[in-house]
Amino acid sequence: MACRMLSSLPTFHFKVTNYYFCIYSIAPSPGNPRSRLSASPSQAIYSLKWGATRQRATNSHQYLSFKKSPVIQATTILPISPSLLDNQEQREQMCESYGFTQIGKPLPDDITLKDVMDSLPKKVFEIDDMKAWKAVLISITSYALGLFLISKAPWYLLPLAWAWTGTAVTGFFVIGHDCAHKSFSKNKLVEDIVGTLAFLPLIYPYEPWRFKHDRHHAKTNMLVEDTAWHPVWKEEFDSSPGWRKAIILGFGPFRPWLSIAHWLNWHFDLKKFRPAEVGRVKISLACVSAFIAIGWPLIVYKAGIIGWLKFWFMPWMGYHFWMSTFTMVHHTAPHIPFKASTEWNAAQAQLGGTVHCSYPRWVEILCHDINVHIPHHVSPRIPSYNLRDAHRSLQTNWGEYLNIASWNWRLMKTIMTMCHLYDKERYYVPFDEVAPEDSQPISFLKKFMPEYT
Repeated sequence: MACRMLSSLPTFHFKVTNYYFCIYSIAPSPGNPRSRLSASPSQAIYSLKWGATRQRATNSHQYLSFKKSPVIQATTILPISPSLLDNQEQREQMCESYGFTQIGKPLPDDITLKDVMDSLPKKVFEIDDMKAWKAVLISITSYALGLFLISKAPWYLLPLAWAWTGTAVTGFFVIGHDCAHKSFSKNKLVEDIVGTLAFLPLIYPYEPWRFKHDRHHAKTNMLVEDTAWHPVWKEEFDSSPGWRKAIILGFGPFRPWLSIAHWLNWHFDLKKFRPAEVGRVKISLACVSAFIAIGWPLIVYKAGIIGWLKFWFMPWMGYHFWMSTFTMVHHTAPHIPFKASTEWNAAQAQLGGTVHCSYPRWVEILCHDINVHIPHHVSPRIPSYNLRDAHRSLQTNWGEYLNIASWNWRLMKTIMTMCHLYDKERYYVPFDEVAPEDSQPISFLKKFMPEYT
């Protein structure tokens, strides 16, 4: 990505190379070569809109003119250096560009994860059986309500019924998620049973997911080792031209459902598990197979193939929308790095490499506050019903280091059109810089996705 100020042109033209301009909001500051945008005598600030990233393929260089805007915004390029994140004004303007409400300061190297955990009140680790089973009741009743709505809704209201039911069934996943982290009950057999049952409507094998998810927590935002979500290696992308379009589609317009590929890839191959894990993995796979063998034919018998699509498949797609969205928003942003194991710092990855994102309250209730995600990465042993108290404690003690957002179009557009290939120095390289001829899906998203917050 090459974005350079043409200082000889006082009308503030920019040369854009490789058909891509990367947008950030960085305040101009003396001595900062990235702030030459403000070099006019009037010190006017100029704004670059997302639509300006589209180029016609007339040649490899173009010049774009920008008009004055009342919005206080400016631009910079990757990499996001530590010095930029150290500056409060620059972080605030980066927030505006990315769709965040706060971008945290870099956590000092001498802070350990134990320091952060020790600051949490002990009560947030306490398991409350009443609250745990209340969450189960909420998920069962909201899911049953969703199925009732699907059965009664006219065709034009079915999308609303599916949205509710898909969100409700995501609550089952969160309950199983608590069981896997041993934060649902003091009885571990109960946790294994409830976790397995909660995952069955999602045809998700509980034990394989638990084993892989534990590694995600141990290796959060670690290149290669993180099993949940990490960017594509640029070298990997360059070496597989035949897969480029599939990768671009997966990390572009289909990214909110990319967890389906993760589900297929990580959980059904016995060779991906240690010998000591295989026995429990087989039990989970048998349970999922039984659900498919009994549950699916029963649905088809009662409601036909259309009924299977209406009552199971569409809510399942809704679940994967939330599974993908939660996961990518929690750990993906232009300023959040993935690091090699030799450079990785646990406290920085869990506290500063995880994003707290607020969603519509009904979504948070049905999904048991899984979006309150920073304390969960500080300690997975915190039950979901205590995450808000833990987050308030983190805000009090470590608030300046937290990354905070509210779910909005600009945030999603930033992730889906910019955060693609990983580069150590630049963090992320967009597909349309490396392979513009294959990146029509990214151009489509840039053109048609809204950018308001």
